[in-house]
Amino acid sequence: MKLPIIAYGDPVLRQKTKEIDSDYPNLDTLIKDMFETMYAASGVGLAAPQIGLPIRLFVIDASPYEEDEPILKDFKKVFINAEIIEETGENWLSNEGCLSIPDIREDIARQPTITINYLDENWEEHEETYSGLGARIIQHEYDHIEGKLFTDKLSPLRKALIKGRLDAITKGKVDVDYKMKFPNLKRKKRF
Repeated sequence: MKLPIIAYGDPVLRQKTKEIDSDYPNLDTLIKDMFETMYAASGVGLAAPQIGLPIRLFVIDASPYEEDEPILKDFKKVFINAEIIEETGENWLSNEGCLSIPDIREDIARQPTITINYLDENWEEHEETYSGLGARIIQHEYDHIEGKLFTDKLSPLRKALIKGRLDAITKGKVDVDYKMKFPNLKRKKRF
């Protein structure tokens, strides 16, 4: 089932999320729905806060970038209760966007290599190191479960320049081809 994506400005996107256990209700269905939602929005990653759930869960499928980095072929993963252990290397800029912040893309600096500990959908523990675009996608989604957005990494001047566009998103004044939920969209009361 395609779920609405939570738009910039909603407090759930700023919450540090909680760990879950294997008894989390309907987890298999939730993961399936998150992938379906991500694909419908042409994304390569989606974190649980982006669908309104403050839990430590995100999914990625970096295979659209396999031409740039062949290692990303079939790079589809589920991350539960993830913790980045280490980020290394010299910061590199790359253009990022976010399904919760549509129509805004910015060059963001991130370290190129990460080591992350996580559980997969079968509750198997992994400690793995990733580099390049795969690491960048993981870092972006990991930021979501830490209550951070890619816009937090912008300079104060750049933030000021896009403030009006961010405010418009909170009010639902953006054209997207996927379902979204906007925090400041006023609903008319009927009496």
